[in-house]
Amino acid sequence: MAPHFRPVAIFNVLVLITLSLASVSLAATAEQWKSRSIYQVMVDRFARTDLSTTAACTLWEFCNGTWKGLINKLDYIQDMGFTAIQISPVVENMEADTSVGTAYHGYWSVNDYAVNPHFGTEDDLKRLSDELHKRGMYLMVDVVVNNMAAAFNNTSPPPVDYTKFYPFNDAKYFHKYCNVTEWENPVNYQDCWLYPYGVALADLATEKPVVQQMMNTWIKELVSNYSIDGIRIDAAKHVNDEFLPSFVGASGVFAFGEVVTGITNDQCRYQNLGLLPGMPNYLEWFSLTAAFNGNGMDTLETARVNSNTGCNDSLALGTFLENHDTERFAAAVPDMTLAKNGMTYVILNDGIPTVYQGQEQHLNGNSTPFNREPIWKTGYDTTAPLYKLTATLNKLRNTAIAMSSEYATTISDTLFVDVNHLCLRKGPQGSQIVFCINNRSSKGPTYELNIGGGFAPGDSVVEVLSCTTVTASDQGDIAIFMDKGEPKVFFLAEALKSTGLCQTTAPEPVAPGGDSGGGGGGAAAARCLLGFCWPGSRGLRALPEHQEHMKQ
Repeated sequence: MAPHFRPVAIFNVLVLITLSLASVSLAATAEQWKSRSIYQVMVDRFARTDLSTTAACTLWEFCNGTWKGLINKLDYIQDMGFTAIQISPVVENMEADTSVGTAYHGYWSVNDYAVNPHFGTEDDLKRLSDELHKRGMYLMVDVVVNNMAAAFNNTSPPPVDYTKFYPFNDAKYFHKYCNVTEWENPVNYQDCWLYPYGVALADLATEKPVVQQMMNTWIKELVSNYSIDGIRIDAAKHVNDEFLPSFVGASGVFAFGEVVTGITNDQCRYQNLGLLPGMPNYLEWFSLTAAFNGNGMDTLETARVNSNTGCNDSLALGTFLENHDTERFAAAVPDMTLAKNGMTYVILNDGIPTVYQGQEQHLNGNSTPFNREPIWKTGYDTTAPLYKLTATLNKLRNTAIAMSSEYATTISDTLFVDVNHLCLRKGPQGSQIVFCINNRSSKGPTYELNIGGGFAPGDSVVEVLSCTTVTASDQGDIAIFMDKGEPKVFFLAEALKSTGLCQTTAPEPVAPGGDSGGGGGGAAAARCLLGFCWPGSRGLRALPEHQEHMKQ
């Protein structure tokens, strides 16, 4: 959904990885998408055709980003290791400048059979698809199926001229006007109109066979004409259930469907009933953002378990921290180290990583339209901390996938969790990634975290974000040097050699008063109970001066 209110290459992808990801199918399946990582683009705010950065941009009006501009900046995206992009809707939108702005975002459709001239021509869109496929990347396109849009003066009912829509040019294709007011009542939120202020979103009667047939014909042609590999269905929760599987089937490609909910059954029913193959994982998003803003990592783990056990295929869900409808992470949590932990979870968690443009630049816009600021104002800074982190994490994930097809299709094991930490192991032996995120922030203490279950005894392991080495103990434990809240990511040293990452390494530091956990026994395994851990147990071993702080 796209409510809109006016306010009062640092790393190159390995040849091996490129070859493993380069097989592009015009009917890309869920299994193929699971190995992808997605960069979400709002076309109007990503790049202008001439790549200019100085012209003014009023956030509720068009800022002149185009498909040509996007093509010209694909290196910026691919150098972060992304293997797919998701772009905003491509069809013609209404032209009115309303009390809530213009249709710069692409969600106010009027003609499904014409491309949006603000973004470019049909040839430009085809070229974008071609250029992505030449790079071995997938194209996902956002589509609007719930409504068509018309400007109005906030009178009720909205005076909509249906003849201006195509192909739905008659009132018979739409529900009679009512405003969505009952967000837990499917009849109300599926049959009534969304956000009736400034723009009337005339609600299509998708339960009618004729509407369904017309939609299915359109999406089949759209996917075919522009060689689209996947679709994101906007406001999927607001159309009737029966419409969705027919529409997805007609598209012939993988689909994310937007279902905004923090309730397990509300999300998972769409997979379990065969309505949608995938969804952005809002179930985890609510807990993920909260875990860095006052809540515990244990609540995130609960949401992760609920997603994995409640949904038929949680690996086909998209993990994200930001999108065009949510406030930027940095708006509520400006700490860069916490943003690094959030990015680490998004890219290395089960499911399909999805990063919204500008997240890698730590943009901090809050409500719409401030969360849609043009990324060109950052100068596309490839030295930004989150840009470099994203490139490293994607390269590592792509390497693990190239090494084993099972990496993307197996659920992570939880190695340790408490209120401050979540440590997971992802992937089969030999290509596994072990990572620990925490919510300590950049002011976090120094201590040692002993983790078992990730590696075999004697394995030589590299922490790829600091390029330090550690050897697993005789019990397979590794001792992790925690400092200033930084995330930790571990990979087998032998497997890392071909990536170009960490060409120079140093031994893992030793926390004062602790030991390194290296070979010959290393740090002792730990025991924890209800989030409290003590020396000699698997988990936390705090320095004495930090023990009280770590219980908070």
